[in-house]
Amino acid sequence: MITINPKKPGLKNIIILATGGTIAGTGEEGKTTNYQAGNLDIDTLVSSVSNIDKIANIYGEQIANVDSNDITIDHWLTLANKINELSKQDDIDGFVITHGTDTLEETAYFLDLTVKTNKPVVITGAMRPSTATSADGPLNLYQSVALAASELSIGHGCMVVFSDGIYSGRNVQKVNTFKTNAFNSIEFGCLGYMRDNVPYFFNKSIKPHTVDSQFDISGLNKLPVVSIAYFNIDADPLILDYLAERSEGVVIAGAGSGTFSSNWLNEIKNLEEKGIPVVRSSRIGSGIILRDETMDRYINCIPSYTLSPPKARILLSLALTKTKDFSEIGKIFSEY
Repeated sequence: MITINPKKPGLKNIIILATGGTIAGTGEEGKTTNYQAGNLDIDTLVSSVSNIDKIANIYGEQIANVDSNDITIDHWLTLANKINELSKQDDIDGFVITHGTDTLEETAYFLDLTVKTNKPVVITGAMRPSTATSADGPLNLYQSVALAASELSIGHGCMVVFSDGIYSGRNVQKVNTFKTNAFNSIEFGCLGYMRDNVPYFFNKSIKPHTVDSQFDISGLNKLPVVSIAYFNIDADPLILDYLAERSEGVVIAGAGSGTFSSNWLNEIKNLEEKGIPVVRSSRIGSGIILRDETMDRYINCIPSYTLSPPKARILLSLALTKTKDFSEIGKIFSEY
């Protein structure tokens, strides 16, 4: 529980949950490289954003302060449970999570599936550390707070704000390694735009999320382990057997429309006999993976539809908390 003492009556009360990342990074003044992520605490981060106190009453909590490559499932469970707990307070209106960009899309999708509130949940970060010339973190954080404080944001699930764009947690992808407009939703487009502190919505995700999601992580201290195998020419199919020994499910980042060689397909039969579900995704960044009589001849081989391999891994892991039945897992993937 967080005690809310509104500093400015009439403004929404927004909780910022900080996890570190480039947005909290520092390095040589003016430079964008060779910096240390997660150096600034939440109070320092908020105090660096001009006029943020004019759009909402801010309350911060430091969940972690790490590079996003060091984010773990423990962090995910902590974040989701924290939001689910705090969202029960009537005097809390929305949430912002600060996060490193490298795995931001994974955290956004996990929260989209596991948070149980219609209150706005917004995740953001930065491509430049706080000490860089024209650091992008302050504007991203300012706009994220503004979005979380907007009535228009209620019921959109977990959203991502980056470089003036608003994206759904399900569809957002990092698409550039260093530019500040590093995120979009490929073929699905953005949900809308931020202009200063005003959101403009034009789209809405129709997939189940948050309060409409069937997944409940309360009481869980871990998730089923799911691994990702990357297919390439002449790739050894025994990697599937290796991963299956250490996992409860496997996602294949296949070529083209989620395809792979015949010897990989034959190995999937062995996994079927071991009770291991296999999700067929693609290393291509856009398009759709549909059922195919050749590729999905075994019932444990399930298409990912439009989910990227990392997001298919998240959905499969959550699906395994509900069922081990291959057909039921397939239905979950077609729904979500």
